[in-house]
Amino acid sequence: MAAHFGRRLRKGAATTAVAAAAVAALSASQAPDVTADDQGRQTSSDATSSPEEAADGGSATGNSPYYTDLPPLNSPNPSPSTGTGRTTPGAAEAGIPATVLDAYKKAEAALREKKPGCNLPWQLLAAIGKVESGQARGGRVSADGTTLSPILGPQLDGNGFATIKDTDNGAYDGNSTYDHAVGPMQFIPSTWEWAGRDGNGDGREDPNNIYDAALAAGHYLCRFDWDLSDQRDLDKAILSYNNSTEYLNTVLSWLEYYRKGSHEVPDGTGTLPEDRSDDNTVRPSPSTPGTSSPKPGPKPGKPAGSSPGPKPTEPGPKPTEPGSPSTPPPPTTTPTPTDTVDHLEDAGTARLTAMAGDAFTKRISTRAETDAGKAVAKVRIRFTIVGDTDTTFTGGESVATVVTNSTGVAVAPALQAGEQTGAFAVRATVVGRTIPGVAYNATVTERAADTLVRTSDKALTCTPGGEFAEPVEVRATYDGAAADKVAATATLVKSADDPTANDKGPYFKDADGKAIRTLSGLKTDANGLLKLPRLYADDTTGTFLLRVTTAGGATLTVELTVAEAETTSPSPSPSPSETSGA
Repeated sequence: MAAHFGRRLRKGAATTAVAAAAVAALSASQAPDVTADDQGRQTSSDATSSPEEAADGGSATGNSPYYTDLPPLNSPNPSPSTGTGRTTPGAAEAGIPATVLDAYKKAEAALREKKPGCNLPWQLLAAIGKVESGQARGGRVSADGTTLSPILGPQLDGNGFATIKDTDNGAYDGNSTYDHAVGPMQFIPSTWEWAGRDGNGDGREDPNNIYDAALAAGHYLCRFDWDLSDQRDLDKAILSYNNSTEYLNTVLSWLEYYRKGSHEVPDGTGTLPEDRSDDNTVRPSPSTPGTSSPKPGPKPGKPAGSSPGPKPTEPGPKPTEPGSPSTPPPPTTTPTPTDTVDHLEDAGTARLTAMAGDAFTKRISTRAETDAGKAVAKVRIRFTIVGDTDTTFTGGESVATVVTNSTGVAVAPALQAGEQTGAFAVRATVVGRTIPGVAYNATVTERAADTLVRTSDKALTCTPGGEFAEPVEVRATYDGAAADKVAATATLVKSADDPTANDKGPYFKDADGKAIRTLSGLKTDANGLLKLPRLYADDTTGTFLLRVTTAGGATLTVELTVAEAETTSPSPSPSPSETSGA
């Protein structure tokens, strides 16, 4: 690895041990691992998932190896002194390559606009970028943010890692048998397929580009309506990126470090980590000549009992030392539940339809089965919304991954209709397999009302050439509830049987003050109310009709009266005989 990284950050074992204690204090307690519940959300669990269960769906990286180096204990502030040639102790680690830092900050700004409730700090992206790739190998990126050489994690073949069979035909990682984590933020191809974003505006979603990868990581961490200013949600989000408590603690330590201070350094000059979670190499401590060295122990910062695996940057296996045993045979792998799935079946999903803006009342259910039709539990099913639609799953994402239960059934999260009407589909597939999926058709209809009533019972009257004192206001409901944002039209019709617009009588005014007798493009407010503009009368007297109609068929006809003002006749004068008292 040293040949590829050029240089390493050296730390003493004592410093690392003390830093590890500081990390424990940051975390307060061992945060639970993360699994998916039947809603497709990440939830806490005290049990650690197996590699197969944790891979994908609950991990952006497939739980690939990561760098376990901890930040220095001294504060990263102040920044290096300019022109003195001296660097404040610890400040080198606070330096983030310029292009990489810019990508993190642009991603934070984009998420602040798209998902303000997430409260994503760019320092979190920097912390994850540090432990995943050493900030894109110290900032070895081009001007547009693309890594100068690919950054690949090890083959996820079950040899010390999760088993994730090829999902991209080698398009991202060059391997058509197994997947690798790819790029500076180490996304596995199947996750990138739905989480990928175009962060630099070049029209491509490239996991090897730090702008694209940082924006994708931000969206990934902000799914499920998590608020990253809340420690519990922050823990869940980090664990969903890599399902390891040690990973959580390492990221939290770098997050805290970068929050205390950081600065920009030229691309390609960032410090590089050396310790990885899959490296159990034991280095003896220095000893005084003539004295025996202490017995080597596990390296600080490494998970006890973890299986070493190939490093992503090594060209090949190390040569066998003389006298060492021959290469052991490959480990025998036990078929995972995913391997036994032959097909997916619909598990009784009802017709999927909802009004724009509403939640779908029915949910998609899919059953994983063997060739013999037996249920397969603990299989990850990915539900993907496809088609021209703004409908999402609860939480705002277009993809959700759910684990099948003991009956082999996975229930997708509820669908939330957007404002775009029309048909779309939801496709269910098995994560890590290429067997045919199941497509579910869904439809979003326009917002509608089934009832319209006036909010006042006052008579609507006016004198010729005058203005109606009372505006017309109506309330729209659907199934008894307020019907908001429902399209409506108001027309002054010729008669109850003739819905065409009248050419005389009451009228509205347009922006130029001209008389109009049809108003279209109206919408009810959030409470289902619709208040029409003022009505005016020409010189025609009589009774006229105003008809209001809405999407969904609700209709209300309002009566308008135009009449001359009543005049009071004077009382007749009394006759002389009536006043004489005779």
